[in-house]
Amino acid sequence: MHNVFGDSPVPRYAQLADLLRGRINRGVWPAGGRLPTIEQLMDEFSVARVTVRQAVNILARDGLLSPQRGRGTFVNNAPARARPLRLGMTLHDLADLYRHDKPKLTLIEQAADPPHLTPADGKAAPRYHYMRRVHSREGEAYCVISIYLDARVFRMAPKRFRNETVIPVLLALPRVKIAKARQTLEIGSADVEVAEHLAIPINTPVGLVRRVCTAPDGTVIYLGEVTYRGDYVHLEMDLKP
Repeated sequence: MHNVFGDSPVPRYAQLADLLRGRINRGVWPAGGRLPTIEQLMDEFSVARVTVRQAVNILARDGLLSPQRGRGTFVNNAPARARPLRLGMTLHDLADLYRHDKPKLTLIEQAADPPHLTPADGKAAPRYHYMRRVHSREGEAYCVISIYLDARVFRMAPKRFRNETVIPVLLALPRVKIAKARQTLEIGSADVEVAEHLAIPINTPVGLVRRVCTAPDGTVIYLGEVTYRGDYVHLEMDLKP
């Protein structure tokens, strides 16, 4: 027996549900297969019977499991879902990703808030237009993004920036010159707000992406801070031998 659960404010049954969901997603328990018995799960994870039942009920409500009286609990066929997002290595990769598969955009808030910039990012524009929104595909939210756009650039195509993904619009504007662009990726966990927007449990692993685009004079014209569902991120890199 071992206890895999740390000291967390997240209820034990929710943590167990996430762990079981991960095994199902990885194919440890394939579709049509039967889960270990409640007693086996109690023994493996050192939890009470009620904890196992609550975790199974969560996954049953999500359509992943089918408890059958007298027979056990079975794994359902996984519902069809969008392919994981391949995080591109260039701006044009990102533009192509959204150009051919446009997500639904839900605006959460819009303002003229300044971004937090580091000296390595570049110099700040006089004013920024801020948008925070959720991107969804096939009815499932997959990222929450905060966008800081140089207000001068925003005024070139305000309707498009409000209704389309920003990177393709930036590349399409002839008066906008991007001299440098970079992004970083870290692994984090969902806070209360992100968990609510993405319909995932609190502390679920997420991908934290920060994108910065600068003009030839070093002005940061775009900053995107994106939180992706962990199961939507696919990063593939060629390694030099």
